Amino acid sequence: QVQLAESGGGSVQAGGSLRLSCAASRLTTTTICMAWFRQAPGKEREAVASLDYDGTTWYSDSVKGRFTISKDVVKMTLYLQMNSLKPEDTAMYECVAGPRCGSYVNWGQGTQVTVSS
Repeated sequence: QVQLAESGGGSVQAGGSLRLSCAASRLTTTTICMAWFRQAPGKEREAVASLDYDGTTWYSDSVKGRFTISKDVVKMTLYLQMNSLKPEDTAMYECVAGPRCGSYVNWGQGTQVTVSS
C-alpha cells in the first residue's frame, strides 16, 4: 500500500495561484501514473490532470493552459501548479496513483481549495 499525502490547499482570490503537493510514501508499480482529481460540493469527482511515467501529461479542458502537473522523483512528490484560479475551481483536490493512467489504486485524503470572486 502506498500512502499519498496532499498539502498546499487554501483560500485564494480569483486570479491567484496555488501549488498543491502530493508526497508518496514510496514509488512502486502502483505509482507509474499519478494524477489529480477534484470534487466540488454536489458535483461528481472529475479528473483534472495526469502524469505518466514517460512524462506524458493530460489536462481536462477546464484547466488546460492554467494548471501544470509535474513531479520530483527524488522527493517522490507530485505537484499541481494552479494559476489564474477561478471560483469554479473550488473543490477538494485529491492525489491518486496507479499502474496506468485511468486505473488508480492509491488515493490521498485530499486538500481543500477555495477560490473567492
